[in-house]
Amino acid sequence: MNGTTRRLNFTDSAFRATTLFFAVAVLLVLGGVIAALIDGSLPALRQFGIGFVATEVWNPVTEQFGAIAPIYGTLITSAIAMLIGVPVSIGIAIFITELCPIWLKRPIGVAIELLAGIPSIIYGIWGLFVFAPIVQGTIQPLLIGTFENVPGLSMLFAGPPYGIGIFTAGLILAIMVLPFITAIARDVFEQVPPMLKEAAYGVGSTTWEVVWHVVIPYTRVGVIGGIMLGLGRALGETMAVTFVIGNAHRISASVLAPGTTISATIANEFTEAVGDLYTSALVALGLILFLITFAVLAVARLLLLRYERKAER
Repeated sequence: MNGTTRRLNFTDSAFRATTLFFAVAVLLVLGGVIAALIDGSLPALRQFGIGFVATEVWNPVTEQFGAIAPIYGTLITSAIAMLIGVPVSIGIAIFITELCPIWLKRPIGVAIELLAGIPSIIYGIWGLFVFAPIVQGTIQPLLIGTFENVPGLSMLFAGPPYGIGIFTAGLILAIMVLPFITAIARDVFEQVPPMLKEAAYGVGSTTWEVVWHVVIPYTRVGVIGGIMLGLGRALGETMAVTFVIGNAHRISASVLAPGTTISATIANEFTEAVGDLYTSALVALGLILFLITFAVLAVARLLLLRYERKAER
C-alpha cells in the first residue's frame, strides 16, 4: 500500500467518523431536550395527573392549571391555517410552473422567498395593527351575517367581531406557511419529466387534466412533505400568534372568539412564572407541544413511506 492509498483511506475514515459524530450528536441533543422536558414537567403531572390535559382552568393564583384550552387553540389555529394555506400554496405553485409567463416567474418567486424571510414578530405587529382591524370591519361581520341562520355554522361563526381571535391567528398562520409550501411544491412540480406532460397534451388533455392526472400524482410525496413542513411551522409559531389570538384561557364554540395556544401561553407567562408548580405546568405544555409535533411528523413519514411503496408497485 503506497502513501497515496494510505492517505486516502485515512481521509475516508476521518470523514466517516466526523459524519457519525454529528449524527449521534443530533440524537443526543434530541434526547437531552426530551429528558429536560420530562424532568421539568413531572411536578405538574404528579399534581394534576391526566386532568392536566382535560381541564380548562388556568389560574396561577390558586395554582390550578389545565392544558386543554392551549391544546385546543393550537390544533384549531393550525387546522385553519392548513385549510386556507394549502390550496392557495399549491395553486400558486401550479400557476408558476404551468401557466405563468416566463417574465413573471422570477418576480413571483422572489416575492415568495421574501415572505419566508420576514420575522414572525413582524407578522404579529402587522396582524395586530393592520390586518386585525380589516378582519374586524369586513371579514368577521360577513361571516357572522352569512352563517347566522345556518345550523351548526352559526355557532362556529358567532359572537361580536373582536378582530383578534382564533380565526385571525389562523389567517396569519396561513400567510406564514404559504411561502414554505409553495416553494417546495414549485420545486417538485418542476421535476416532472416534460415527456409525461407532452404525452398528456398530445392525447388532448387540458392544462387542468395534465395537472390533476400527471403533475399531482407524480409529485404527491414531495407535496405531502411540504404540507407537513408547513403544519410543523404552524403548530410551533409563537410571536405572531401571541399578538393576534387574544390570549384567553378558555374554549369557545366560535372561532371568532379570543383563545390561546401552547406556544403563546409559554411566551406570555414563562418570565412571570412564580413557584415550581407554575413553571412545571408551562414546561409540561412544552412537552405536549413536542409530542404533538412529533406525532405529526411521524404520521407524515408513514404517509410518505406508504406512497413510496405504492409507487414502487
